[in-house]
Amino acid sequence: MVENLALPNLSEQIAGMTPSAQVFVSEEKVRPGDTLAALMQRLGIDDNEAANFIRSNATARGVLQLKAGKRIQAQTRADGQLVQLSAALDDARDAGPAKNLIITREADGLRAKVSAAALERRVEMRSGEIRSSLFAATDAAQIPDVVASQMVDMFSTEIDFGADLRRGDRFNVVYESFWQDGEFVRTGRILAAEFRNGGDTYQTVWFEEAGKPGGYFSFDGKSLKKAFLKSPLEFTRISSGFSMRMHPILGQWKQHKGVDFAAPTGTPIRASGDGTVEFVGTQSGYGNVVVLKHWSNYSTAYAHMSRFASGLHKGDKISQGELIGYVGSTGWATGPHLHYEFRVNNEPRDPLSIDIPNAQPLAGADLQRFRKVASDMSHRFALMSPQDASVQVASK
Repeated sequence: MVENLALPNLSEQIAGMTPSAQVFVSEEKVRPGDTLAALMQRLGIDDNEAANFIRSNATARGVLQLKAGKRIQAQTRADGQLVQLSAALDDARDAGPAKNLIITREADGLRAKVSAAALERRVEMRSGEIRSSLFAATDAAQIPDVVASQMVDMFSTEIDFGADLRRGDRFNVVYESFWQDGEFVRTGRILAAEFRNGGDTYQTVWFEEAGKPGGYFSFDGKSLKKAFLKSPLEFTRISSGFSMRMHPILGQWKQHKGVDFAAPTGTPIRASGDGTVEFVGTQSGYGNVVVLKHWSNYSTAYAHMSRFASGLHKGDKISQGELIGYVGSTGWATGPHLHYEFRVNNEPRDPLSIDIPNAQPLAGADLQRFRKVASDMSHRFALMSPQDASVQVASK
């Protein structure tokens, strides 16, 4: 029995095996002073439709706002037609979620969208020594300024970073960083820190209690959040303490019922504790003054301000560390400074000597979980030799 078979069409098979449209992938970094035309040329994009789309579409215009150093990846056809373009948006460095800008060619034209980016979390470990200032030491240890500022906030109830630092003071810090495709995106929070100031050592670790927002604790499980900050200003010096003195304007020997912090005009003033605005306005010798009412019988006053924080009104709820005004010399003042009063039952007390308790320590199951976290951070500190301030370790 004989059957005739049709021979296969080899040319059709070869055509089917050949890709109809080959795609090329290229990646470039934005350069200072880059134009869209120059960037597209380096990416191998020869597509007027894509250029016009990027200039006119509200979402796609994010490409034009990218900072120098940002990476852009493009997929193009052999003739330079854009298939897809993607880049991490610059606002990914903010505290919010990181985002990617993606431009794609679809059947009916180009489309642009912003989507959440998947970030890689790393744990960074740094160690440093004070030789001149905190920020000089953190720069030498390659610690971002945002982390250094967190350290100031973290230890501000124990250390006055404008007056208490000594040459030879040391610090260790463990903090988060977030990366995308091998490129740094932003830093996160400090996970643990240690500061040796003079003969004292202060340690803290981040921990999230069940059903509560996270906070910082000492390594024995005690909350580090105190009711009041040691200083309402980040960097300053005390020009007049809580004591008898010759009044600089009245020329009389009388009790100084507060603490004066000398600082340049415009220096931000922070609320020393959680409370409610009891008064905001002008009071004779105090000049521009804010009075905060705290729980029970505590209150604080901040005088001689140059101006108040925008939108501050009587009755507003204020959180510890929140901006309430700026240093000035209004009222009876011979120069720019903050006059700070700490009052108990409306009677001034020395804010540098009064003892205010911390929040309640951890207990039960939270304490058991905390001990595991603290043990891990203690191990990380041990990896940073106290004899070598240059130790810098990064791990995932």
